[in-house]
Formats: sequence, C-alpha cells, structure tokens
Amino acid sequence: MRDTPRPQGTVGDFRPGPPQLRPGRALAHTTGASGSGSPHRSDGRSPQTPRGARHSDPDGRPGTTPPVPGRPTSFLLLPLAGLLGLPALLFALITWQVVAHGPLLRLDSRLSSALVHPDRFSELLSDLGNMPVAVPVLVLVIGYVAWRGRSTGTDRWWLPPTAAAVLMALVPAIIVPVKDWTARPGTPVVPPAVGYFPSGHTATAAIAYGSATLLLLPWLHSRAARRTLVAVCATLVLAVSYGLVRRGYHWPLDVAASWCLCTALLTALRLLLTRSTRRNSAGTPSSRTGPS
Repeated sequence: MRDTPRPQGTVGDFRPGPPQLRPGRALAHTTGASGSGSPHRSDGRSPQTPRGARHSDPDGRPGTTPPVPGRPTSFLLLPLAGLLGLPALLFALITWQVVAHGPLLRLDSRLSSALVHPDRFSELLSDLGNMPVAVPVLVLVIGYVAWRGRSTGTDRWWLPPTAAAVLMALVPAIIVPVKDWTARPGTPVVPPAVGYFPSGHTATAAIAYGSATLLLLPWLHSRAARRTLVAVCATLVLAVSYGLVRRGYHWPLDVAASWCLCTALLTALRLLLTRSTRRNSAGTPSSRTGPS
C-alpha cells in the first residue's frame, strides 16, 4: 500500500518539491526567528554571547567568564575585616573597664600578683620594646624595601615604606592621649605614678616588628621563609609582653589592650599593602593581554 502524498496547500495546488511558506504561518526557520535548529535568535543576536564580550563580576565571583581569578575579593577581605573590627571592640571594652574600675581589674590584679617576679632576664626582654631598639629595626627594613622596590621598577614603590613609617609615628600620637585620659596607676613594683594604660613598649614592639614583617613578606618567595619571619615577629612581641608583666612594669590588661590596638592598626596596614600589591601585579607586562 502506497503512502498518499500529504497535500501542500490545496489538492489542486499539489506539486513536488520542498514545502512552501504561506502567509500567516510562523517563520520558525528564517533568519532572526526563534525555534529549534535555528542558528539565530528572535532578536537578531547569535545564540551565544561571544567569549570576548563576557565580563566577569567585579568580585570575580565563581562561574563568571572570562577566567575567574581564584577566590572572590570579598571572601578574602572578610577575615581581615574581622581582625580590624573585633580587636578595636575589645580595646574599647578593656578601656571602659579601666576607666570605670570594673570587675575586670580585680582579675587583672590577681593575675599580676601571680606572674610578677622581677629578674634580670625579664628586664632584658622588656627592653626589646624600647624605641631605640625596635624603631631602628623598622627603619632598616623600610630602607631595604624602598631600595628593592625602586631598583626593580615597582609601581608606587614608595607607598609601603611610607605607610609603615606613618603608622609608627601614629603610635605615640594614639598611646599618649589614652594614657593621660585613663591615668591608671602602675603595679606595686614600680614607683607610684599614673599613665600605664595601655602599654607603650608593647605597642612599639608590635608596630615596629609587625610592620617590618609585613613589608618583607612580599619579597620572600619561600613559604618556609615567610613562616619563619612571622614566627620571629610573634616571638619578639610575646617576649616583650612577657618581660613587661614578669618584671612588673605593666598590668596584664595594659599589654592585652596594646595587642588589640596594634592588631587593628596592623590589619589596616595589611589591607593597604595588599591593595597596592594587587595593583602592581595588574600593571606588570606579564599580566596584560594586549601588545606592549
């Protein structure tokens, strides 16, 4: 049994050949029409956006094209933002307890009584926080980093050394007014006086050694060298803090408050240096896709 050809239009108009389009029917396969198998879209655009025309999210959110540069910037900045806000909040809380003579001072007094044991070793450790000792270390590192940045043609090479120097200069400008305002007396070991909160020696050591570490880290390519540098910095700051409390020069809360304050300040410096490093990396010839 033969298949009867399906009429294309009316019976009298039957003629072999491909189907003819009639007015009023959807143009499913014409240029600009949408439909399965059509190489074009109804609005005249190609079915896929050209790869070169795609733009990634400002934060580099995963799934965007062209290539996503690793983790999103906002994801990386969240821990740094926490290191900036939480220590500042703790510093405000400790300062309030000192000014208001809160219950935290009684715990501080008992802890000091248990830890204080003046000796020559603790005094030597506390001397590592003196300005004549800590500041020259930072000055040497600032000079070295400035020389390296300028000799290698780094864009804005002057920014990291200048930022570290300004931060070091801000330490007495912040610490001294707080000392005068709180007027906290010293431990029974030191002569009667006021102005021991927060610890200036701890702040000097933390900012000087911490800033020097942040300046040197971008120039160290070995992970082991970076870890060693951070460990040395932490050891120096902890040694100064231990020596101050052990010798009786400061209450434990004096040292803890300086930790909180300096953590916030060093985090701000870290954010600035990270932004500067990324800008320099984006401006190097190897990172540009266009012809030089």
